[in-house]
Amino acid sequence: MHAVLHPTASHPGRPAVDLEYITGLLLELLAVPSPAGYTDEVVHLAGRELERLGIPFELTRRGAIRADLAGRVTSPDRAVVAHLDTLGAMVTALKPNGRLGVAPIGTWSSRFAQGARVKILSKSGCRTGTILPLKASGHAFDRDVDTQPTDWDHVEIRVDEVAQHDQDLRELGLRVGDYVAVEAHPCVTPSGFINARHLDDKAGVAVLLGAAKAVLASGRQLPVDCHLVLTISEEVGSGSSHTLHRDVAEMVTIDSAPQAPGQAAIEFGVTVGMMDSSGPFDYHLTHKLIRLCERHEIPFQRDVFRHYRSDSASAVDAGNDLRTALACFGVDASHGWERTHTHALQSLAELLALYMLSEPTFERDAEELTSLDRFSRMPTVPGAPTHPDDTELPTDSTTTSA
Repeated sequence: MHAVLHPTASHPGRPAVDLEYITGLLLELLAVPSPAGYTDEVVHLAGRELERLGIPFELTRRGAIRADLAGRVTSPDRAVVAHLDTLGAMVTALKPNGRLGVAPIGTWSSRFAQGARVKILSKSGCRTGTILPLKASGHAFDRDVDTQPTDWDHVEIRVDEVAQHDQDLRELGLRVGDYVAVEAHPCVTPSGFINARHLDDKAGVAVLLGAAKAVLASGRQLPVDCHLVLTISEEVGSGSSHTLHRDVAEMVTIDSAPQAPGQAAIEFGVTVGMMDSSGPFDYHLTHKLIRLCERHEIPFQRDVFRHYRSDSASAVDAGNDLRTALACFGVDASHGWERTHTHALQSLAELLALYMLSEPTFERDAEELTSLDRFSRMPTVPGAPTHPDDTELPTDSTTTSA
């Protein structure tokens, strides 16, 4: 099912999503540097926004946020997760030529770093600069600018200060271990495209809060408690490993879906992840999201990500026994000069609002252990339905359909 190039049409069953709010909040988030490990200020921004929306929340020691939307019952409760941290870099050397050596925070190519405007975040203050290849001028190096290796050992930061030697850098207060934040440079076009670095996953955070805002504005009571989780270390692998309680039975992760040859993801509608490099997502919860899209006419596509990992994986790796699914906005040039479309953000916010308002996938998931006769089933006979009105949503005797 493919999306169209305009905002999703109104549908009587969908909560009304404020796209202007989502876009505005995204631009605010992009303006605050937050490479993994340097996220305090963006946590303050997200916390202030939750306070403005009237959503209670708590912080972990390092600053991950768990906010709470109260439901009719407390269990089996659910979580929806996005991450505040972004890619970035760290100073590795004060070089004799007055420039800074640099290493990546998170996994991204130095190809996308070349030419980036950056902020060097040191105790002496914020300095600006540009990441450049070691041989940056064709007038000086001729064809060597095209044949030099492309890796992090062959780029450096030119600081916007008078610095000809390493001692000059020390006198400026710069040190090995200083964080480097890459400027986002967002641009929203009249056609609805959003170009920026760090859409992964600040667009996801904006969508999550936009969905919560829509749910609150609807005046409808949630069937079960829903936790809005904002993690601060997804780009370095730990993510949601430390933000969930044992009573969370199902979790939907929000992240970007890479658009590329061989991938089904596009910059419109919702992309539902079926599997990533850590393995398949939960069959039942994933198909519940798909069925919500189908029932409410939200454009979507399925995809599999072979070189990709999300907050869902870190939650399971940490020993949480919960169902996970992945709902995405499509992004072109992920982890580089990223681009998405407002259509994807609106579609995803609508799906998440509907998910928050839906009944539990399995009510018996309130129990950590169950008997075989109450355990779920998967379709094994072609064409055989596993739910009275749905051939894709398996159920048990206590399930309420989405």
